[in-house]
Amino acid sequence: MYKRSAVLLSIGLALGACSESLSNSQGSASFPPVPEQVAALAAPNQDIATARLRPEDNCYWYMHSGPVEDTLLPLRTAGGNPICVKTAA
Repeated sequence: MYKRSAVLLSIGLALGACSESLSNSQGSASFPPVPEQVAALAAPNQDIATARLRPEDNCYWYMHSGPVEDTLLPLRTAGGNPICVKTAA
């Protein structure tokens, strides 16, 4: 019984160490600061320091750090609209 518990504990610690190193590598990435106009439009409680413009949709996205995982979410105005850049036609 003790040997089985020790094996499970070792596996849990090893997996925990791997996930911690992955989250640290993502968190250390630096992004160029968003323009002042975008920061002024953004609703409160969004991490503007992690915001970046994604070329796929020309919208700003930020990294939300939740209790379980980090999630990429669209940067929104106080009215709930996503903040995007118009493309030249």
